[in-house]
Amino acid sequence: MMGSASQSSLWTMIYDIEGLSEWFADEVTLYERIYTFYWNREQNSAEILDVKPQSRIRLRWLDEEDEDVYFEFQLHKLELTGDMTLEITDFAEPGEKSDAISLWETQVDELKRHLGV
Repeated sequence: MMGSASQSSLWTMIYDIEGLSEWFADEVTLYERIYTFYWNREQNSAEILDVKPQSRIRLRWLDEEDEDVYFEFQLHKLELTGDMTLEITDFAEPGEKSDAISLWETQVDELKRHLGV
């Protein structure tokens, strides 16, 4: 739950390189449809597979061999309260699932901190 954060501010954080650089990676660049994410001295690139503006973005890591594996950020507005939610879809090996969940929880906490929610 992203509380009172607006849809446009959330979209900025999951789509724009400046927003992604605040919570997801140390630095982010975008060339054509490829984001490159930098963490310390490591980097990884992801291709944009699909975008629905103000709603969702689906990406695939370039080093991922399985073309059906992706990660996605999707925004939802709760009708009852008007609050925004962020749904994250990611793929992990069975033995890595709890680590992946923990990593995403840490990242989302950082996102919330930057949004002030």
